[in-house]
Amino acid sequence: MSHHLDTPLAAQGGQLYIDDLYVFNGDRATVFVMDVNSSVTKADIKRGFHAEARYEIKIHFNGAEMEGLTYRFAFGEPNGDGKQALQLYELTGADARDDAAMGTPIAEGRTGEVSTGGNVRVWAGRITDPFFVDLDELATINGAVKNGSTVDRSAWRVDQAKNSFAGTTVESIVLEVSHDEPLLRDGTEIGVWCRTMLATDAGGWRQINRAGHPMMWPIFWPHDTDFSDPANFRHPSKDLTEDGEEIATAVAGVVAANGTAPDPQAYGWSVARQLYPDLLSYRVGTAANYGFAIRNGRTMADNAPEVMFSLVLNTGTTSGLTSDVTKAARSASFPYVVPA
Repeated sequence: MSHHLDTPLAAQGGQLYIDDLYVFNGDRATVFVMDVNSSVTKADIKRGFHAEARYEIKIHFNGAEMEGLTYRFAFGEPNGDGKQALQLYELTGADARDDAAMGTPIAEGRTGEVSTGGNVRVWAGRITDPFFVDLDELATINGAVKNGSTVDRSAWRVDQAKNSFAGTTVESIVLEVSHDEPLLRDGTEIGVWCRTMLATDAGGWRQINRAGHPMMWPIFWPHDTDFSDPANFRHPSKDLTEDGEEIATAVAGVVAANGTAPDPQAYGWSVARQLYPDLLSYRVGTAANYGFAIRNGRTMADNAPEVMFSLVLNTGTTSGLTSDVTKAARSASFPYVVPA
């Protein structure tokens, strides 16, 4: 599940760790953005994408439990200029959920360049990270959720808010799929998640990291620095059954302590059911907004931290960070983020 925090595993292999997932409407197309390998983890982090990994965007249709479409990216070793060959494969139906399926190649190119094929357009490379949050504010939320206690804001002031990720970078995969794609026509209801996979010595593939909703790991598992929680390795279809009670209990504890819900247990389960399965819901062709009243996809201008804090606490929060970041995100063009 997504993270930006400085952890031992991310510092050793940030290429495999997901930072964010975005889904929004483009020019008669749906845009999917998958960010990995944040520079916040280590100053000398290895650039590029892992050449023995798969980077996958998984799409469920009309509330289906299992994905019906997978876009799989594979990268070659960096050349002398640091560029990597990339291949994009499409897998549909049963193949979309079969790690052994090869898929159909639909585009190829190199990082740092726009590639096209069929109904898709692709860009991958290093960019300035559009994500923003003040880690001091996050720390106050972490403590309250972990301990089931009141939110102590005495050490944090909104007028002193700062973006802890200013000047950081990520490796970004940007996939634009035309509305001419039969499976992604206007009006189609989809659920989206992404994951990284690494080849095993036995010849198979192992899931390393996955992401749907933003801020899941930083809010619920901030101290699991070795990413050992089973949430990272399972399929979203198992989320509510295997982990719903943990999320519901954590939320119930913090809203009870803060007096923000008349029935903390009921509210805790309502949040668990909104977050699980951990998919980003979106209606193709509509304006994306990961907001307080509606969560429909996610743009890079959306204030995801405040939305998640408010959902978990059942009360409003403010970061004081939205203005400059929102303006920058809305001014970008394809590949929707400006290469660093």
